[in-house]
Amino acid sequence: WIAFPFFIMYAIAVLGNITLLLVIKTDPSLHEPMYLFLAMLAFTDLVLSTSTLPKMLAIFWMGSGKIGFVSCLVQLFFIHTFSSVESGVLMAMALDRYVAICRPLSHSSIFSETVVVTLGTMVLIRGVLLVTPTCFLLHRLPFCQHHIISHSYCEHMAVVKLSCGDTRVNAIYGLFVALLVAGSDTFLITVSYTLILREVMKSPTEARRKAFSTCVSHICVILAFYVPALFTFLTHRFGQSIPPHIHIMVANLYLLIPPTLNPVIYGVRTKKIRYRVLLLL
Repeated sequence: WIAFPFFIMYAIAVLGNITLLLVIKTDPSLHEPMYLFLAMLAFTDLVLSTSTLPKMLAIFWMGSGKIGFVSCLVQLFFIHTFSSVESGVLMAMALDRYVAICRPLSHSSIFSETVVVTLGTMVLIRGVLLVTPTCFLLHRLPFCQHHIISHSYCEHMAVVKLSCGDTRVNAIYGLFVALLVAGSDTFLITVSYTLILREVMKSPTEARRKAFSTCVSHICVILAFYVPALFTFLTHRFGQSIPPHIHIMVANLYLLIPPTLNPVIYGVRTKKIRYRVLLLL
């Protein structure tokens, strides 16, 4: 029965993010930086949720609890690469909001379509370059103990803990990647929204309300991604006292809540997208 809520959330994520991509692609008036970043976020969410949910549902409903080692590494690669991409896109969206609110006259020149595509490409390349060594480091490890992963998908540290060899390099590199990606992105996001808040407080009441409304959407999305991600990351390393079922449940929701919430939040709160979706329906 626990798979039914996951299935419903996955259906919402797939339907919502595909709708966002179709609306943004077919409407030239939405080919602006904020909406292009939103399209990148929707595509990333589709990859993240589809990398985990079909296998998770197969485990729950068909008892298909086996996965080949190479398939496990492929799943791990997509999960961690696109988690890094999602973090990078959220950071880029925060920078875009900073320029749009604090430097509106320069926004079109700073965030041209070429710059947006370049930023998206760099974020993707960053994820691929940082996660690829993780797969090679895992491939060299000996696995002579039990082969039961304490998750419903191949998470890096969960797989590392199965090895009977020296895993210090894997653990150190995984920590380095997590701190590099999350640390740099959250720092830039925090700085951007601090400067936005300072600028907004100087604005007239109506402009302040509109800016707050826009920023609240972004902050909700950011919290929905980073809070469960941080909990999962810390629990693997320091949370031995946390019950395994809670850790597994949060780890599952970490890859499902953002893809489910993002299209709902942006579809409801963004007037232009809401209008286009209603026309589409």
